[in-house]
Amino acid sequence: MNWRSPRLTAQIRKELLSVLRDPKARFVLIGPPVFQLLIFSFAATLDLTNVDIAVYNRDAGRWGYELVARLGAASFVHRLRQARSSDEIRGMIDRREVIAAIVIAESFSGEIGALRPAKVQVIFDGRRANGAQILLGYLNTIMGGLNAELSGQPGAIRESLAVRHWFNPNLIYRWFIVPSLGGILVMFVTLLVTSLSIARERELGTFDQLLVSPCTPTEIIVAKIVPALLIGTTLGLFMATAGIFGFRIPFTGSFPLLLASLLLFIVSIVGIGLMISSVCSTQQQAILGTFTVGVPAVLMSGFATPVENMPRVLQWLAQAIPLKHYLIILQGSFLKALPPSEIFAHAWPMAVIAVVTLSAATFFVRGKLQ
Repeated sequence: MNWRSPRLTAQIRKELLSVLRDPKARFVLIGPPVFQLLIFSFAATLDLTNVDIAVYNRDAGRWGYELVARLGAASFVHRLRQARSSDEIRGMIDRREVIAAIVIAESFSGEIGALRPAKVQVIFDGRRANGAQILLGYLNTIMGGLNAELSGQPGAIRESLAVRHWFNPNLIYRWFIVPSLGGILVMFVTLLVTSLSIARERELGTFDQLLVSPCTPTEIIVAKIVPALLIGTTLGLFMATAGIFGFRIPFTGSFPLLLASLLLFIVSIVGIGLMISSVCSTQQQAILGTFTVGVPAVLMSGFATPVENMPRVLQWLAQAIPLKHYLIILQGSFLKALPPSEIFAHAWPMAVIAVVTLSAATFFVRGKLQ
């Protein structure tokens, strides 16, 4: 194939005009991803704030009041609701007024004074399982601080546990969510642009012109790749820049390697989008096909839940999802200075996926042109 062929140049120009000449289409490609990045970066978080907790303090000693004071001063607590009985706690949880209840036994201070383990009962609202698990971690941190203070008393058993979170010392959830959202939005925009390309030709009746044009199927595929590659690369660079300068996320990796991985990721997504477009007759079908493929890809990419927690079959299937590999490279490039060997370990599967999907797309398009 001649890369300087006038036929190929004309096809690329036509595809770019088809995508960008409509002001509404330009807004759809630029506006929603930017709004989604801003909204989801603050909305999609696992940080727990402004929670109400019930406290039933049956202890009249010092340490019971000390524990209640520490709970009330915690930044994630909106209000401590004092309970006077177990039935009152049950009612608060049933009415969803609190997410958890803490019961401090009457022997709490006495057990601490006698240097014996003191127990605290914590009752969670199981209907809010994710929030309850996060809250349990916060409460363990408070109890750990209290335990550290107690270990400094004369005669106490000294135990200390130093916890250090590598790559994200303050556990700022936005440092994880913003780069991941950038990869997800690039995937959906690239899928949408490519899946609509051939479907648009059929719906507008211009696909018949391709049948009689001198362009080869390979030239048609390349022409439809270029707009998605340009748009996806621009959007991906914008998302990375917004993460670095807008959200102040540290970037510790290699930018050239990240750019190369982004281009490889987009090419692999383009192949999937062209396969969707080649089997769809209308743009509506192409849009439905985009979400049919995109949503499972996000769920199985490791963005929301670790891939290692999935069944073995789904773990194997996740290896064929480009987003899974790109998110590892993207997150690692931001926070942990991912070495080139690790980047290559996740880049070559995307290259294999790109070769397979583009070959399949060429085969489908060739079949439609014959």
